[in-house]
Amino acid sequence: MIVLTYRIETPGNIEALAAKIASDQSTGTFVALAGETEELKARVAARVLAIRHLPDADRPSLPETCPEASNGPVKRADVDIAFPLDAIGTDLSALMTIAIGGTFSIKGLSGIRVVDMKLPEEYRGAHPGPQFGVTGSRRLTGVADRPIIGTIVKPALGLRPHETAAMVQELIAAGVDFIKDDEKLMSPAYSPLSERVRAIMPLILDHEQKTGKKVMYAFGISHADPDEMMRNHDLVAKAGGNCAVVNINSIGFGGMAYLRKRSSLVLHAHRNGWDILTRHPGLGMDFKVWQQFWRLLGVDQFQINGIASKYWEPDWSFVESFKAVTTPIFSPADCALPVAGSGQWGGQAPETFQRTGRTVDLLYLCGGGIVSHPDGPGAGVRAVQQAWQAAVQNIPLADYALSHVELARSIEKFGGGEAA
Repeated sequence: MIVLTYRIETPGNIEALAAKIASDQSTGTFVALAGETEELKARVAARVLAIRHLPDADRPSLPETCPEASNGPVKRADVDIAFPLDAIGTDLSALMTIAIGGTFSIKGLSGIRVVDMKLPEEYRGAHPGPQFGVTGSRRLTGVADRPIIGTIVKPALGLRPHETAAMVQELIAAGVDFIKDDEKLMSPAYSPLSERVRAIMPLILDHEQKTGKKVMYAFGISHADPDEMMRNHDLVAKAGGNCAVVNINSIGFGGMAYLRKRSSLVLHAHRNGWDILTRHPGLGMDFKVWQQFWRLLGVDQFQINGIASKYWEPDWSFVESFKAVTTPIFSPADCALPVAGSGQWGGQAPETFQRTGRTVDLLYLCGGGIVSHPDGPGAGVRAVQQAWQAAVQNIPLADYALSHVELARSIEKFGGGEAA
């Protein structure tokens, strides 16, 4: 049994709408059907398990499409609906189509949001899940007992391969653990992936030979054509790389499944496009639902914004996203490494540490917060490392900065919220 929880909003009858969702999304339609026997419904019909009424909403989420709700408060409830496994199986596209897709089309709803999903034991092992996850990411970066400190090549677009390589060289020398292409950078004419790989990987391999530390570089390999994406993957792997940025919403379930089955790289998921599904609190779906699909398909690292993000997402939403990707679906092995990013610098380290349960199992990703440090990217790396040292030791950043000049300079630069 697959259980979806829908937060429904209507000027009408909650119970009737819940029953309609269950019927329309399984065996029923707009008229009675001779073939919809009791035996058939017992096997494959969805059914309402529970209705938990919520306070009314002052105004409808979709006033234009539900005019009858426009003049007053509308009823709300969280509704649990169970779908028999026989109706869906373990195919994720069927799950998305049947349990989620059509619900947004039903008349009489002034709002609907998918807020939870519980999958049965049959899904365990039906999909590959992460190949590396938290443990593999730590092993490959050589980081055991602190956050993995990472950065993004900035400017996001425009740098040519030799210019990118010069920045990478400084970051490697400063002791960074992880570097990634911005999600917008794939293989443009001024910086083809093949030339970027040729410029960057020798620096990483040379540093590994000299120090024993291999910096993880995530190259952007996303492509609408799965075969072309695999050629990008193979290019990185053949050169000695071990990570790739994948724009999961752009390549889709099929692209992700195709890549994961053949991949030898850590798959770093960027969730650009997810915001379309979730920004309105009465519509779409919660990240805790959406991320389950991608973890089952094989995401190893999952970007989830961060504290005081430069984007719209409030801090509580980041904390919930962190909890979601680190909560097992079936076992700890299916958890992804959470990646805190978006406008991060060392200043958010103490609150991130506290609000994520005082854990260091994360990749702390700073773009402008490292590369725009007033003394250069190398100083930016050291400043973030120092901020996390202070956070873990429960020392105020201002106090720690008295004896750590890179952190002090970072506070001067970004304390007013200039990181990006």
